Formats: sequence, structure tokens, C-alpha cells
Amino acid sequence: MRRLLPVLVLVAVPTLPHAQEERPVPSDSSRVRIAGCAHDRAFIVDVPQGRERSSNGIAPGRRFRLSGPRSVLGNIRRREGSMVEITGLVRKSDLAGPGGVRLFGGRVRIGGAPPRDRNDPMYNQVVIDVESFQLLPDSCPAR
Repeated sequence: MRRLLPVLVLVAVPTLPHAQEERPVPSDSSRVRIAGCAHDRAFIVDVPQGRERSSNGIAPGRRFRLSGPRSVLGNIRRREGSMVEITGLVRKSDLAGPGGVRLFGGRVRIGGAPPRDRNDPMYNQVVIDVESFQLLPDSCPAR
């Protein structure tokens, strides 16, 4: 019986379900956790009551467009009035500031992409590829 117990433990361990492994982060992206409120596919960063501001450098009020699996986005959409904390991937270049060199109260950039239509509502929104989310006890402020 004493010899049987270690054998059973060794056989049972590989069959236990493993925790979901995080996918590797591409070199041009970074994984961030941000709290805020979601409305449809838009996400606005906010600081929950009684918590410190996160150290990821994303200011409250910044807007993101949610992208990811339909099941996850559907679950977030169902909790529209509540604050959620989202974990996802964002391109490092999108997290960086506006870029260029400050000159006479403006910015000077050389090269870059062709100008986009400023009437496009998605003009200045950064895309976050949502991996998971967590419901927070706070509610979203009234719009």
C-alpha cells in the first residue's frame, strides 16, 4: 500500500487541469492591466475608488477600442454599468506619446503614415487586444 500511493500521485498529477497559460507577448507590444468602463466596444480608463493610480502610465480618460474573442467582449458588454479591469496587449508605439519634437508650442514630425480622416470616430483610439477581464466592485460614473 505504501508503494502504491506514490505511484497514484505520479499518475494523477499530469491529468490535473493546468492553469490557463498566458500567450507570449510580441516584441512590439506590451501586456497592460487597466481599470475603467466599457460602452459597446469603447473602453475609457478610470481609477476605481480607494485605489491608487496604476503605474503603467495610462492616464484616466484615455480611450481604447476593444478587440478580442467574441465571448470575452460579450461578457464585458453585459457588465456595461460596472467598472472592469482589462488585461490585454497594446502596441508599444500606441502607448508612447505623440512623438516628434516639441517646437514653438507644437510638434514637428518627419515622415510617418498618411493623414487619416479626422471625422472618423476611431481616429485617435488605440486598439487593445483583450485577453481577460475582472469585474470590480465600483460602478461607472453617469454619462
